[in-house]
Amino acid sequence: MARARKQVAQINVVPMIDVMLVLLVIFMVTAPFINPGQVELPSVGKTAQTPSQPLEIIIKESGEYRLRDRATGGFDQIVTQSELAREVAALHRARPDQPVVIAADKNVRYEKVMHAMTILQRAQITRIGLLAQPAP
Repeated sequence: MARARKQVAQINVVPMIDVMLVLLVIFMVTAPFINPGQVELPSVGKTAQTPSQPLEIIIKESGEYRLRDRATGGFDQIVTQSELAREVAALHRARPDQPVVIAADKNVRYEKVMHAMTILQRAQITRIGLLAQPAP
C-alpha cells in the first residue's frame, strides 16, 4: 500500500535572518564615520539691501494697459499695447534691477497676460512676475 505524502508548507527564515544581521552589523560599523552636513541658517540682520519697488503693468478687463511705477510714487500711466514695450524698456534702462509685475483683472483672458509677458521678454526684461490677490 502506498501512503499519501503530506506536503509541508514551511518557509525557512534562517537565511533571511543571517542577511539582516549582516546588514545590521554593516550599518552599525559605518554609522560613526558619516558626518552630518552643517546647515547655516540666516540671521535676522543679513539682508544686503531693501527690495526695490516693482513696476506694475495693470491689464484692465476693457483691454486697457496701465503702468504704475511704485518707486516714483505710484501714479497710473495709460499706455497702448504698442507703447508698452517702449515705455517699460525706458523705465528698465533707468533702473535695471527693478522687477516688473503684471496685475490683471479677474476677468481678463489669459492670452492677454501671456501676450504682455511676450512683449516684456522681447524688450529684454528678465525679472517678470505675476501679482495676485489672496482670496477673501
